Amino acid sequence: MEKSANPPSNLANAGIYFFKRSIFAAMRSTPLSERGEYELTDGLNRLASQEEIRIIRLESWLEIGRPWDILAANMVMLPDIKPSISGEIEQGATLSGNVSIGRGTIVRSGSYIVGPVLIGEDCDIGPNCYIRPTTCIGDKVRIGNAVEVKNSAIMNGSKIGHLSYVGDSIIGENCNFGAGTICSNLRHDKGNIKSFIKGERVDSGRRKLGVIMGDNVMTGINTSIYPGTVITTGFRGLPAAIHKGLVQSRKEA
Repeated sequence: MEKSANPPSNLANAGIYFFKRSIFAAMRSTPLSERGEYELTDGLNRLASQEEIRIIRLESWLEIGRPWDILAANMVMLPDIKPSISGEIEQGATLSGNVSIGRGTIVRSGSYIVGPVLIGEDCDIGPNCYIRPTTCIGDKVRIGNAVEVKNSAIMNGSKIGHLSYVGDSIIGENCNFGAGTICSNLRHDKGNIKSFIKGERVDSGRRKLGVIMGDNVMTGINTSIYPGTVITTGFRGLPAAIHKGLVQSRKEA
């Protein structure tokens, strides 16, 4: 059972599997657990009584259970990616360090990219933008003029409009930033930034953390977003919402 009340050892399941089709039959015959859920681990135990299961012991493990863990994973994984340039780099653009550019992507003149940075396919980058280390950008992303992106993950189809700043943030798919949108990532007292998990305010353990933004969010011009803010999928009318969040965050800080 997952999260056993009496663990048999101090080993943890990393949750990384390579399954055969037989797992589906095992799960169909697995009853509900004490928590009222169909536990994958119970299905594995049932499968183990029918066929051999091999286990690999990991020497290192980085759990991604909270949104900001993505940023920690980028810091570990991106430096090991071999640089590959498959897109178009205009004259006057500068790429420094480990930078990968996908097919169909254009990096326009004046763009300055410092790796490790991974940029997907069919993106439009620049002109005159600054992309800083440990940033991962998906496919069909637009990074506009005079935009700065630092240590962030930007998902497919999002558009970061001109004169915007994205620091230590996770941006969902198909978001659209109005000009001058600023994602603040540092408290004035430089303390740990608090954010939200399932509606509960928690300490992220990070001194720098920007916005955690769901898919299809749109900001207006000159929107300022306080550190650790969580914005749900499809949200609109951001300036008023962020003002309300600022008041709440300051009272709870």
